[in-house]
Amino acid sequence: MSEPIRNRLSAVRRDFHRHPEPAWREFYTTYRLVEELERIGVDELAVGANAYDPADRMAVPGDERLEDWLARAREWGADEDVLECMADGNTGAVAVLDRGEGPSIGLRVDIDGLFIEEADDDAHRPAAGGFRSRIDGAMHACGHDVHMTWGLAALEAIRESDFSGRLVVFFQPAEEVSGGGCPMAKSRFADELDYLLAAHVGLDHPTGEVVAGIEKPLAMCHLDVHIEGESAHAGKAPQEGANAMHAMGTAIENIYAIPRHAEGMTRVNVGYAEAGSASNVIAEKARMEAEARGETTELMEYVESRFVRVARSAAKLHDCEAEVDVVSRSPRADSDPELAAVVADVARGVDGIDRVVERADFGASEDATFLMERVQQEGGLATYLIIGTDHPDSHHTPHFDVDERSLEHGAAVLVETIRALEDRGPRTGSRSSPATEGGR
Repeated sequence: MSEPIRNRLSAVRRDFHRHPEPAWREFYTTYRLVEELERIGVDELAVGANAYDPADRMAVPGDERLEDWLARAREWGADEDVLECMADGNTGAVAVLDRGEGPSIGLRVDIDGLFIEEADDDAHRPAAGGFRSRIDGAMHACGHDVHMTWGLAALEAIRESDFSGRLVVFFQPAEEVSGGGCPMAKSRFADELDYLLAAHVGLDHPTGEVVAGIEKPLAMCHLDVHIEGESAHAGKAPQEGANAMHAMGTAIENIYAIPRHAEGMTRVNVGYAEAGSASNVIAEKARMEAEARGETTELMEYVESRFVRVARSAAKLHDCEAEVDVVSRSPRADSDPELAAVVADVARGVDGIDRVVERADFGASEDATFLMERVQQEGGLATYLIIGTDHPDSHHTPHFDVDERSLEHGAAVLVETIRALEDRGPRTGSRSSPATEGGR
């Protein structure tokens, strides 16, 4: 029998760190999660399309972008039956412990990596320690390897305890593209949760510090823009072309000129742009990838609508056409102070935690807000907490790493919070557990 996760937190995290997979390509990651979850022993395990409706996914890549990642997972030994559950990139899993009367508690952790080349110099601990990413151009640069380890450790500890109630752990794919929170939130597993916990490591909070609940996460949308023009010889007959590159330039300039809003902060950014084929050809195609954010969901929608109008108008000005695709969205949802207070009280009693912050502004975006919003709309409480860690460089950078003491801190805070919520009981009387169906 495998050694308990609580005795191998670092080894589990490092294994995940060596195998980063980006959104909707987390084939080997999901397989490893299933391995650990089956060893722990849960009352229900749903993988891929058994965990959510694939139609609710957002920012899903084309089939051709999935094949290499699926093949690599096979090479690494992923079980074919588990991979079959992830057909068409339906990655991720939900694990349930059903332990009789008591509250229904959700825990959400994210599982995807990023398209970042990890540093390989000796100053970077994963490189020096032999657990640097095995995949060129991909990296766990945001701590999701830590989050998965917390989820498994918490589930194992509750499984071995005398817990009474229902614990649902969402191992959510595609957070980095805001693509996986929506299907998880719409799934039957999110029905009638009394409490929801979501957790993140670091975010510029040091080792030993815990933020019990974040506020003001930015609502966000990802947008892709495709501009179609008409090619022509740039020297002989430029007037016969419709310059998609020029249209894109006009669009970018005016996108950044979208007026601010009196009701709160907004953000817009064009992060990627490409156009053209040669110096002597009027560009007939152009493409941009962008995002819009707002302090509230309504403010994000304001920027989104202006963005779409500007892009189409710029294209029309240059006799081109623009297609704007809203790839994904995530709403704003703040932590509930009542639940954050429970986390804070628990954290103050955890060894190694020397500072507790009850509330802090988030200032970024997260699609855990889909689950938070669902729980709150149904009368439950939700909080998004941060477990501090010393990291040598910021998130989403080649040198990102964590202080592995935060592994034990996070697992302890989550387990003890779940036990504290058990003592508080259901929010609205005793809730029955949904009938078991599906699974892998």
